[in-house]
Amino acid sequence: MRYIPQVSSLIDDWSTRHSVLATARRTAALINALAGEPPDPADVADVLRAYGETDPVDLTPDELARMRAAAALLREVFAAEHTDSAAAALNRLLREHTGPLRLTSHGGGTPWHPHLDRDDDAPWDEWLLASSCMALTVLLWDRQRPPGRICASPGCQNVFIAQGSGPERRYCSRRCATRERVAAHRRSRSTERPGETT
Repeated sequence: MRYIPQVSSLIDDWSTRHSVLATARRTAALINALAGEPPDPADVADVLRAYGETDPVDLTPDELARMRAAAALLREVFAAEHTDSAAAALNRLLREHTGPLRLTSHGGGTPWHPHLDRDDDAPWDEWLLASSCMALTVLLWDRQRPPGRICASPGCQNVFIAQGSGPERRYCSRRCATRERVAAHRRSRSTERPGETT
């Protein structure tokens, strides 16, 4: 039997927190957190921390505004109905807003991984666009369908990552799906004629 060296748990933990799927989910969470009028800096910082950023996460109003503009550009990928339109949106973002593909280990502090931003100290908005484009591109490539959606509930504009082998998701959460199911049931009951039973 060949000896296979055990990968350290530090690298395993880092890789799990920074996987393509985790990065795509972070993208959706940041787009949703940045959608507020104005976005709450604490909510945005909480999302960044939840997905592995270390303190201090202090965002200036200017950084939040630029991140919000980046999130609006990324929302176009989630709004795409078809794979071709999602790919076109990603190609435009990659062409206009990211740098060339490069590998970094952040000076030896992390395992080697790809980046599309200019350097390791890129501003938050550039980092958000570049890392998000990378993850969403890989998901589209891997699944050959749009990587995410905007919630189908009329009262919700949250984005979410659509992945899995089951039927395609339409809602960002069970709460939205249940709310729409109840509303549809109430509408169907209100259109029943008096004396009719179901």
